[in-house]
Amino acid sequence: MKKKRIVVKIGSSSLTNTKGEIDHTKLQDHIGALATLKHEGHDVLLVSSGAVAAGFRKLGYPSRPVTLKGRQAAAAVGQSLLIQYYSESFHEHQITAAQILLTRTDFSKKERFKNAYATFMELLQRNVLPIINENDTVSVTELTFGDNDMLSALVSGLVHADHLIILTDINGFYNDNPFTNPNATRIHYLNEITDDMLTFATDGGSKVGTGGMQSKLLAARTALQAGVQVFIGNGKGPTKLIDILNGLGDGTYIGKDDSAILANQKQWLSITEVSGKLFIDKGAEKAIILNGKSLLPAGVYKIEGEFSKGDVVEVYGESKLLGRGEVLYSSNELLQALGKRTTEIDATATEVIHRDKWVKA
Repeated sequence: MKKKRIVVKIGSSSLTNTKGEIDHTKLQDHIGALATLKHEGHDVLLVSSGAVAAGFRKLGYPSRPVTLKGRQAAAAVGQSLLIQYYSESFHEHQITAAQILLTRTDFSKKERFKNAYATFMELLQRNVLPIINENDTVSVTELTFGDNDMLSALVSGLVHADHLIILTDINGFYNDNPFTNPNATRIHYLNEITDDMLTFATDGGSKVGTGGMQSKLLAARTALQAGVQVFIGNGKGPTKLIDILNGLGDGTYIGKDDSAILANQKQWLSITEVSGKLFIDKGAEKAIILNGKSLLPAGVYKIEGEFSKGDVVEVYGESKLLGRGEVLYSSNELLQALGKRTTEIDATATEVIHRDKWVKA
């Protein structure tokens, strides 16, 4: 098998016991499988939950805390314990591990996005296994990923991964809840994630985690948009990750073999927060969608929101969202230029969105 770049996400339910504490037998099983994958010559990145689970007992909580301050305090204690355990265990396999804590801002701000990419590339070139988690101790609701499923999807896009493997406590995606419906059928392969599929999944997580199957499907859709193939499922033993790559995993495979991986600029555009909306006419829609042209002021007839030059906005046609791009006008400048030809505008930029700074929906 040729060398691949693989992001593995391990959720809290796959790391903990019935009391919500870290289960070291489970953890060692994952570490053994990651080490096997690494020794096969692949680039491996780990997105690991479990910081809160590792720390809440140390703070005297009888169970996982439910308040934000309690979870953040438990994460502050548990993150160091978890990374220490990972580092010592990987060292026994002659693998050097590195800790990286991320917030949503690291993906929404272009310079931080570029810096994160450069850091990951340096670590991988030096044969280090990055262990990634959200910086729970300082994150606020508006800047969180929601759960580590989405974080793993964003990381897989950022590093141009070939595969995202989401390990969970259920062996894939079913057409109904298998815990309540014995006739639920597992779906072994999906080309895409549709809105209808999301209705099959519940949005509740486990008692020790935040991400249910719906969050995993949303994360899978984000990864697919970046050209990353996804597996959702479980397994045991040192070869479980190798088996998954060979198509023998116990779960659901999502994606196409010929998916194109987006360049860094397109990656950032596809995942950053949007600051406004543009509405364009039929001629502009044809120009950018069918002919690959840039968006000009003459094609824009309405805007929503306030934005600055360099922000990312969504672009809508007459009936649907077409895509998003980095805008070269502020909202105030664009209001003055609506519907005008470029020769009529006193502006430094001719395009509203250049075709190189545009991604389709």
